[in-house]
Amino acid sequence: MPHFPKASDIKVGVVGYGGAFNMGRAHLLQMKAAGMTPVAVTEVDAARLKVAEVDFPGIETYSTVEAMLKKSKVNLIALITPHNTHAPLAVKCLKAGRHVVCEKPLAITTVEVNAMMAAAKKSGVMLSTYHNRHWDGRILEAVRRIKKEKAIGSIVRIECHMGGYRQPGDWWRTSRTISGGILYDWGVHLLEYSLQLIDAEITEVTGFCHHGHWAPLTAWKKDSNEDEGFLVARFKNGQWLTLMISSIDSKAKEGWVEITGTKGTYLIDGDHSKTYVHDNGHITTTQFPNPPDEGQRYYDNVRDHLVKGKPLVITAEWSRRPIHILDLAVRSAKLGKSLPAQHS
Repeated sequence: MPHFPKASDIKVGVVGYGGAFNMGRAHLLQMKAAGMTPVAVTEVDAARLKVAEVDFPGIETYSTVEAMLKKSKVNLIALITPHNTHAPLAVKCLKAGRHVVCEKPLAITTVEVNAMMAAAKKSGVMLSTYHNRHWDGRILEAVRRIKKEKAIGSIVRIECHMGGYRQPGDWWRTSRTISGGILYDWGVHLLEYSLQLIDAEITEVTGFCHHGHWAPLTAWKKDSNEDEGFLVARFKNGQWLTLMISSIDSKAKEGWVEITGTKGTYLIDGDHSKTYVHDNGHITTTQFPNPPDEGQRYYDNVRDHLVKGKPLVITAEWSRRPIHILDLAVRSAKLGKSLPAQHS
């Protein structure tokens, strides 16, 4: 892979400058903070292109990816578009010899990810996923306490859950065709957290879902996300992982991620975390605030990879692991049986 003499030689652009979360601006600012040079924005909404011109005076603006690839010297492109567009857009950019960062999830299916990886390999360019939450304070602290300090002994299982009782809004994230389903949005974050704690190979995934409660009330009807998705992933060393995302959970479970070990339990939540540790017949509960997030380290690592040749943390292979679990879970739920993993 060609490296750049210095960070400012990395000319960066984004595809997608829509209003949701203002993520186009956020990506360009983080890339700029890493020393890269913002040069281009592609967006179908002309009004948002004008916003980009105000945010980044002198930046090139395009209405299509094809135009950006043809006219711009951009060499690193971040895709900030709906989930089902990641694979076709990424393959187009990779074949044009551009490095690519995709927003999470990398794609919807394993087949799509494999096609993206093949295109990147053929062109000799980088493919990564914007897993900035890899450096969230809550998971960094959990990794330190659980893996390094053995605060709860050996991990037996991890349970991820997020939900409540609410009708989904009418936007693309609530369409199964576009989003991949209810498990994909926050689920990919929680799986990526968990895979930092479980090092073993994935062997089998079982998926379950319920659909139809909210569907009649949504714009998507039959194509609406599931009301609830649930999966179980088994690992070669005997550990297992569950993920539940629900819009019909009347009593949401505490926390986001619960890690059960041989000596205690570690509960990860949004603002704080807890440990429940067995000690001579007693359980000691300790609550503590989560450290600050360090998401800028994502683009700092991309810069160091492209300029200094340092190892890329969020590789395409790493990004494929949660997608493979989600893909198998969706297919398993449809088939009504467990499915073996093809990628560990």
